[in-house]
Amino acid sequence: MSDDELATPSRRGKPRRVSVIVPTRDRPDFLAEALASIRAVEAWDLSCEILVCDNGTHPDTPLVAERFGARYLQVTRPGAAATRNAGLRAATGDYIAHLDDDDLWTKEHIRPHLALMEARPDIATVVGQIQCTGPDRELQGPLWPTDLPEHGDFFMTFMSYFPQVGGTVSRISVRDTVGEFDETLLGDADWDWQLRIAKRHRVGFVSVPCVLFRQRPPGSADKVHLRRIPHTRRIFFRHALPEWKRWDSPRAFLRTYNQTMSSYFNYFAMATVERARTGNALGALDAARHAIAISPGSGLKEFVSSKDFRSSVSKALKQLARNGKRQP
Repeated sequence: MSDDELATPSRRGKPRRVSVIVPTRDRPDFLAEALASIRAVEAWDLSCEILVCDNGTHPDTPLVAERFGARYLQVTRPGAAATRNAGLRAATGDYIAHLDDDDLWTKEHIRPHLALMEARPDIATVVGQIQCTGPDRELQGPLWPTDLPEHGDFFMTFMSYFPQVGGTVSRISVRDTVGEFDETLLGDADWDWQLRIAKRHRVGFVSVPCVLFRQRPPGSADKVHLRRIPHTRRIFFRHALPEWKRWDSPRAFLRTYNQTMSSYFNYFAMATVERARTGNALGALDAARHAIAISPGSGLKEFVSSKDFRSSVSKALKQLARNGKRQP
């Protein structure tokens, strides 16, 4: 679809206005890059109301917001959900979009989402594709997701994967039908919010790269993941148990749960291998312990099928045994 085709609806009236919620905390340099990427998508047919929702104290943050013509909102209640809610309440656009302060939009973002919603009044939200990057913006892995159903019932789809919120655009009306982000959740409140949307509304998908999603260095986010895991479990059972009839069997239910937790399991499994490789025996065993606690079945499968994981655990145990023998 050409840019002219995507822009056609706006020729009949004023430019489409999108409110973009950008939570931030003490990262003004990253924030400037994020805001520049938002402004880069604007043209005669599309304008962005940027809402910088600041949960920090860095003095440069308001200056960055001002430089990019953004509305600055100081948020004293801690947490990503509280900052997103401040933006949600302040939004005046016809659509709502999101971007975390350490990620970037691509120039292909937004218009395909709006075109689909303009063509399909039954769709309330559209998700696009994400490109993971390393800390220095080097590309990592393929675009995801690659293919999503066209029927619009995304509840089961969202139960087994986390739609990255930066690639999501919604009609402003979801603010009334779904409500705000749950501020009691210290992690994954955006996933909970999107699950609530999927329960009530049709969701669409555009196979367009929308967001450069920055990842932390491997093995550097133990505390972040361990803090998020209880909230991820809470969200899963909050939404899955009332809808248990959607699963064909308890085994299928368990499979979906393991898929939901797989990103945490994979993180600690890979950390086990990396730490054993560098001689950090205690760190390797600690990571293996967390991986198995997250999903005992996946841990057993990994131990049996993955030579790297199995040999890493064995190597770490032998190293600790040798170190113990050297003690006086």
